[in-house]
This record gives sequence, structure tokens and C-alpha cells, in this order.
Amino acid sequence: MATTPASFPSGGTWFDTLKKSFVDVPIDASNSNAIPTSDFLDAAESLTTLFDLLGSIAFTPVKNDMLGNITKIRTLHLSSPAQTSTLQSLVPYELSTKKHTASEGLLWLVRGLDFTATALRHTLSNPTSELSNSFRTAYTTTLKPHHSFLVKPVFSAAMSATPYKRDFYAKMSRSEDEGKVREEMEKWVGALEERVGLMREFMGRKEAKW
Repeated sequence: MATTPASFPSGGTWFDTLKKSFVDVPIDASNSNAIPTSDFLDAAESLTTLFDLLGSIAFTPVKNDMLGNITKIRTLHLSSPAQTSTLQSLVPYELSTKKHTASEGLLWLVRGLDFTATALRHTLSNPTSELSNSFRTAYTTTLKPHHSFLVKPVFSAAMSATPYKRDFYAKMSRSEDEGKVREEMEKWVGALEERVGLMREFMGRKEAKW
């Protein structure tokens, strides 16, 4: 089913349609802040439907890039579930096999999630700023430094193809309740930021390098 306000439950928002929300992805503080691989991937996959709401084909490469990285990680996880039950166990396990396909996918997925969190945080913190400015600012500080000169124009085009903020909020809620959308987005973005922060710190460690 397409992700549109008509597909939302009565009085609901886009957040109600998520198979898994980052709010519900556990963090095991007793185990070095371990994050379950399956839960994280389900939440990340759910997040990609956000790009459908942005309503431009220009965002297709952004969405497909994320989904491709999710597939790389999930393929390894499904083949070796016991050894990759958490993201923090998946990387060293794969590196011990002299491969890094899933680990590199995780690195790029985290960068993509960081981009999304940064864009939406900028949107929440700057009520008068349009989405195009929020997404361009986020792209400049997160993904752009890692992209080649061939990829940058593709993603830059998407950043300029965002809808007006009022239209975006209307698409996020069946009742077009901007206040409710902002309230739920604040919780969801906060959860996303926390998990992205933990993974950025982990991916920067020596044991996560190849």
C-alpha cells in the first residue's frame, strides 16, 4: 500500500504506519549499548517510506541507496544470526572472515540515517526555514563529504526537490494536524539521533575498521 495520508489510521500520522519505530529499538546499556540488528534494520527500512512523502522521483536514489545497504546487512545477519545478533557483534564477526560488505553497508546506512536525523532536527529547530534548506544543510554536513563528484549532483538535486514545509506536514497526518506531527517527530527524531550517535561512535573504533 502506498504511504499516503489515506493509508493512515483515523486521526493518525505517518509514524503510526511504521513497521518498527526507532523509539522501540532497544539499547542494551548492560552490554556496551548493544543494538539488536533485526530491530535496527526494520526501523531503518520503515524510515525509507519517509522519502515517498517527499513526493519527488529525485529522492528515489536516496531511498534505494539506503535499502541497498539494509539488504547487505540483512543478508549477513540471516546467514549467521547467532554471530550477528547485534550491530556491534556483526562488524567484528564479518571482519574476522576477511570481508566487509555488510560492515561497509552499515557505515553508509548510518551516514544516511544521520543525514535524515540532521535534516529533520533542523526542520524542528527552525520553524520558519523551508525543508529544502534543512535538507541541503544536512546533506552538506553528513553525506556530501563522502560522495564522489558523480554522486553529489544526484543527491543535490533531491535536496532541492523537497515540498513546502506546510505541504510536508499535511502529508504526514491524515487530519493535517501539524502540532501532533511535530510532537511525534520530536520523539522519533530524538530516538533516531541517540541510536545514530551510538553507531557513529562504534564505527569510529579501531575494531570496526577494515
